Amino acid sequence: MKTNEKGRIIKALAGFYYIDDGKTIHQCRARGKFRKDDIKPVVGDFVEFQSGSHDDGYLLKILERKNVLKRPPVANVDQALLVFSRKEPDFSTTLLDKFLLLIEYYDIEPIIVISKMDLESDDHIHQYIDEYRNAGYKVIETSSKQGKGIEEIKDIFKDKVTVITGQSGVGKSSLLNALDISLNLETNQISKALGRGKHTTRHVELLKMYDGYVGDTPGFSSLELEMEPTEAARAYHDFDELAYDCKFRGCLHDSEPHCAVKEAVEQGKISKERYEHYLIMLKELKEKKEKKYG
Repeated sequence: MKTNEKGRIIKALAGFYYIDDGKTIHQCRARGKFRKDDIKPVVGDFVEFQSGSHDDGYLLKILERKNVLKRPPVANVDQALLVFSRKEPDFSTTLLDKFLLLIEYYDIEPIIVISKMDLESDDHIHQYIDEYRNAGYKVIETSSKQGKGIEEIKDIFKDKVTVITGQSGVGKSSLLNALDISLNLETNQISKALGRGKHTTRHVELLKMYDGYVGDTPGFSSLELEMEPTEAARAYHDFDELAYDCKFRGCLHDSEPHCAVKEAVEQGKISKERYEHYLIMLKELKEKKEKKYG
């Protein structure tokens, strides 16, 4: 009798699941019970399966997930490289703060990567870098042209599943090229390699890179906030730590008195700009909730 094996789904395409057990990639189909129970395996899932000796194996069971993103569908993500450029397009704290809220809500560690640091600008980028670092975020300054920050990024992939996302037009393809010289691909070729070409199926795939997995995630830029206002209030790691000192349990850090987050903003411990962005997102979530429940 065959014993069940364990592995991670690294690609799902046309009804087949490609499972890495650490030594071999197995091509498997899902048992009918998944469709019957409306369970959809996704890339990143840890699974139990039976490999086929001469034909396809079978996926038997999905193991417990640490997290799962809906769009794109990918599970058990450890960290996200949020790539934002210094210039062309301009660095956007509004968009970055929205990404941070979403990423931390899913229990994924955000790593802020600022590209095109070789471009001269009279911006306040170094002030922003200091503010995010003071808030406890890892910030890596990069330049694909100068090779700046590339070695630092290579070191963080080991034993992790990393997704790369962020502002559009920031040079994610140039960054991938700089990370893996063997790719040496044009932007559109990289898109095809990662399932994002015009004529290829848009799918998520985990690629082996520097002893970890890297996924480029199509569709992540839609940035739909789907959480309760109380969940948003605890999503940022520093807000969450301070929430224990708020007078009210379930404090939204909005109009409540004796709020530790608001006090931290007044004392300059939390960036006023990030707090204001949080209030805008909180308002959006409250309005969504009102519409949903009338």
